[in-house]
Amino acid sequence: TSARPPRLAGLCNMYLKQYDTSAECFKRANAIQRHDTTFMQLGKVYTLQEEYRTAVEVYLEALEFSPENPELLTTVGLLYLRLGENYKAFDFLGNSLTHDPRNPKTILAAGSIIQDHSDMDVALVKYRVAAVQTPHSAQLWNNIGMCFFGKQRFVAAIACLKRALYLDPFEWIISYNLGLVHLSTGQYASAFHYFSTSINLKPDFPSSYMYLAITLNRLDDFDNACQAYEKAIEMEEDHLFRLNYAITLFNNEEVERAALHFAEFELLFEKLDEEARNADPEVAEQRAALQEALGTPGGGSSRGKGGEKQGLPVTPSAPLPAAPSIEDGLAEGRMEGEVPSPDIS
Repeated sequence: TSARPPRLAGLCNMYLKQYDTSAECFKRANAIQRHDTTFMQLGKVYTLQEEYRTAVEVYLEALEFSPENPELLTTVGLLYLRLGENYKAFDFLGNSLTHDPRNPKTILAAGSIIQDHSDMDVALVKYRVAAVQTPHSAQLWNNIGMCFFGKQRFVAAIACLKRALYLDPFEWIISYNLGLVHLSTGQYASAFHYFSTSINLKPDFPSSYMYLAITLNRLDDFDNACQAYEKAIEMEEDHLFRLNYAITLFNNEEVERAALHFAEFELLFEKLDEEARNADPEVAEQRAALQEALGTPGGGSSRGKGGEKQGLPVTPSAPLPAAPSIEDGLAEGRMEGEVPSPDIS
């Protein structure tokens, strides 16, 4: 009996989005004759259903059958990356690169993990290899741009991100990152343009509204800044949204409203685990400064109603992102850029 008919039936059902039937067809094909392609397609069916753990199990079974297949190794690495298990992801991606050292998809994924650990120079070396293979990859130029941002080479960052935008003008994350860089360099009109574009392309990403609010406040549009903060908070209860909103309100002499949002920040902040609370020392520093400024208990030394100087950018966790910071003084902050994860499908 040939495995080809059930494999073809599985493909047809997958494209018809009849995933359960498709999975059964691929399993039947594997029962007749195991093959790398069948495992890959079965894993893809589970990935399309967002059953990532099940997909990983399928690919790991495939690796027992074909342990040196770089495509399988890369796919497992990408799934672990999506699941936030970066160490396992890097292990599989590194193994894949030993068999196929010039695979741009693998290099892009491995580079994003290296960026997560703030090793920009090593990531750039990896990306240089990928650029030879795929010079027209928007994701690659986006990641290169955010590496330069992490090194505070802003002109190079903007040049690379604009090249990425030229290659893929409808990729929201590129506009978002351009907004971060322009906000960081004090070019608020340009930052407003790029954050607005990012929101138009992906209106359900709450951090975009927070950074738009910061930008609007810098442009002396306090009312619209407040509306943007309210939108971000409506979409997601994040402690940084509340902290930045409280800082903006305090700097605009809305002390009572600032105190209310700071109280909400405190509730959210206390719910975080110890590692998350200590992840960014500047958050604790701003918390203490605002506590004393508002006269609430537990405050440290006040830094007053400080200027709005941009903090030092640091690379955040991949895959979705590239330059977090919290600003100096009582000013809005924490930039979380995004390094997009390579497409698994």
